[in-house]
Amino acid sequence: MNPILSTSFSLRVRFILCGLLLFIAFILSISFGQTSIPLSSLVDAIFNYDASNVEHIIVRTDRLSRALTATLVGAGLAVSGCLIQVLTRNSLASPSLLGINSGALFFVVLGVSLFTVSDINQLIGMAFLGAVVSATLVYILGAHGNSNGSPLKMILAGTAISALFLSCTQALLIVNNENMESVLFWLAGSVSNRELTLLSSVWPFFLVAALFTAFLTPHITILMLEEDVAKGLGQNVTVIKICVAICAVVFAAGAVALAGLIGFIGLIIPHITRHFFGVNQRWGLPANAFLGASLLLLSDTLSRFIMPPQELPVGVMTALLGTPFFIYLARKGNTNNG
Repeated sequence: MNPILSTSFSLRVRFILCGLLLFIAFILSISFGQTSIPLSSLVDAIFNYDASNVEHIIVRTDRLSRALTATLVGAGLAVSGCLIQVLTRNSLASPSLLGINSGALFFVVLGVSLFTVSDINQLIGMAFLGAVVSATLVYILGAHGNSNGSPLKMILAGTAISALFLSCTQALLIVNNENMESVLFWLAGSVSNRELTLLSSVWPFFLVAALFTAFLTPHITILMLEEDVAKGLGQNVTVIKICVAICAVVFAAGAVALAGLIGFIGLIIPHITRHFFGVNQRWGLPANAFLGASLLLLSDTLSRFIMPPQELPVGVMTALLGTPFFIYLARKGNTNNG
């Protein structure tokens, strides 16, 4: 068999397996919890809803919206992490490490605490604004000087900005502790109790960013090469970087608006997809979305059984998984995409 055809077939098989994993993780998320729901009842709840059936009510009012939220958030964080690693040429970069998530959270708390914002659409707008401000500050600090935005400087700038915004968030909550309950929605780092109305307010942003990212996919693949090579191939590197950065911020901010602070998805998944799919983002970006959604769905399902009858916030689960992986990468000294 032709080696090129063989490689293409192998990539297709891996991609199908990623999609199958997502489907299984989604079904498990809907089926398992304090009340286990058999597959037959699950199908009936979706296609033949009975308002008097307790299992149907659980699926429609809680499990389905929770699974959809985890799918969207996990996919968004993974794709955002991939885009950020391409931009910074730094395999340790992620929305959390570059302060994007903490910036979005701070602006949400700022809106609730100082401006008494309660409308969900306005809070989502605050999250997007905070993500943009944070990303801009990190870029300014990381690109300052003669290093031209070295990977180490970007990580240090992101760590500093993240610490700044988290400290400001804590200060606001201490001063206005009566508003604590209203922002637990974002502080918990959880996908539970998320209604479909919240999902409907955010998914259009994800859709536009996803379509734009799909259009940019060939350029993103070239961008992973040396910058001089990309320019030699006729790429307008500056414009492409700006567009990719906008997409990354939209994905990360939307994820924070939906689920609060959930870390490490954007760090772990891009490494896994590069291992199995290489640098070709025609396969890598959608695989990131599938695997990121699968990881968050499985983490959320597992979190329901760690401390029964209470549930562990899914952000804690992803941290437990991601921290050893981050330490491994740091010790390995793997700080660039090349």
